[in-house]
Amino acid sequence: MSQLPPCPKCQSVYTYQEDEVFVCPECAHEWGGQDAVVDASDDKVYRDAAGNVLVDGDTVTVIKDLKLKGSSGVIKVGTKVKNIRLVDGDHDIDCKIDGFGAMKLKSEFVRKVL
Repeated sequence: MSQLPPCPKCQSVYTYQEDEVFVCPECAHEWGGQDAVVDASDDKVYRDAAGNVLVDGDTVTVIKDLKLKGSSGVIKVGTKVKNIRLVDGDHDIDCKIDGFGAMKLKSEFVRKVL
């Protein structure tokens, strides 16, 4: 039995070959024998709670009271956060909130200010 290469995107070992292309069933990534990328959607798109696309430098508002770990403080609904920076990881947004300092937020708890 021939050994198929793991997925270069998610490292899954469950890849299969379809014609001249390798396919990963877990992340739907497709690539050719020479690592030619068929799927051009490698860039992650960050979306807020309403489905709007977020980019670096956007201004967002918090849509839910957020409790701070290790503190009795709470970031209230409607708090405006300016000049966000998008990052990979368990939290999508790095920012500074007035009165709280540097924070990491998840994009699902914010809404873009249009």
